[in-house]
Amino acid sequence: MKTLGLIGGTTWVSTVDYYKYINQLTAERLGGLNSAKVLIYSLNFEELKTLFETGEWEKVAEILSRIAQNLENAGAQALLLCSNTIHIAAEEIERQINIPLIHITDSTAREIQKLDLKKVALLGTKFTMDSDFFKERLLRSGIETIIPNREERDIINRTIFEEFGKGVFTNEARQKYLEIIESLRKRGAQGVIFGCTEIPMLIKPEDCPLPSFDTTLIHARAAVEFALAD
Repeated sequence: MKTLGLIGGTTWVSTVDYYKYINQLTAERLGGLNSAKVLIYSLNFEELKTLFETGEWEKVAEILSRIAQNLENAGAQALLLCSNTIHIAAEEIERQINIPLIHITDSTAREIQKLDLKKVALLGTKFTMDSDFFKERLLRSGIETIIPNREERDIINRTIFEEFGKGVFTNEARQKYLEIIESLRKRGAQGVIFGCTEIPMLIKPEDCPLPSFDTTLIHARAAVEFALAD
């Protein structure tokens, strides 16, 4: 079994799910009292969010690269960034380490391809939805991405940072998200990516009018596959 290095705290709410899923999936595969070998560095997300807001992505990459190197030096054999948004810095981080970075977008693309979908909606922070890092990587796999309109993006971003990151999930937010997803379905979306690791806590697959892709679970599953591969 290989040791996984996780950069979490982005937010801590979803990092808890990462740890839970990785260990549950490992136990399902191996049985008994088996659990994953995991190293976790948990950030103070407020400090990182401030850099997001000011567009200091080079500083974000510098901070995350240093943490990644520390995890590698501590014995991690692969790295996970436990947030979609911080994958904006993924390519720079990859250049600074000598272990694989298990990319959340690549893992998600493989799941979308299993259903042979060609156009999907992307929900996430404004940084994820407005940036090209997720869309361009999906396009390499032949998958087109559409995003909500400006007003809808503002609603999504606000709820992620003001509610979900604090562990607050309301019926009002759930209903609004479902309305946004229905609007995207009418625009041609065949599926929807929950491109913020807290969104799957709000909406379950059975409640969604489109096939949904839980990036937290998908990413955790890909990590376990790597850790347990021969």
